[in-house]
Amino acid sequence: MKFAIDHFNINVLDLDKSLSFYEKALGLKETRRKEAPDGSYIIVFLGDGSSANKLELTWLKSQEKPYDLGDEEFHIAFTTEDYDAAHARHKKMGCICYENPEMGIYFINDPDGYWLEVVPRR
Repeated sequence: MKFAIDHFNINVLDLDKSLSFYEKALGLKETRRKEAPDGSYIIVFLGDGSSANKLELTWLKSQEKPYDLGDEEFHIAFTTEDYDAAHARHKKMGCICYENPEMGIYFINDPDGYWLEVVPRR
């Protein structure tokens, strides 16, 4: 039996702000959307256009305060062909929250505080 990762979910407070961030910062585009008939939630799947993996953003109408992200020990990693250009873009956006030059990686924060690792394609 074989399993493959399909998607990873995160919950967001401001869906429009998150959609804008993920497109500008990482080039992710909406691939599918599901809205509750009663308006209680919206689920949006984002894709990178080159893999089957998706990021699922869930907005819950009832959520009014920021999500508890614990100790920021979990993250999602993204690879890029042009690490230097990505770093310059994220620096200009002001979203770099941690750099580890020795490892050749850095992290950015999304609008909800989730950590996203950027790694050069090796």
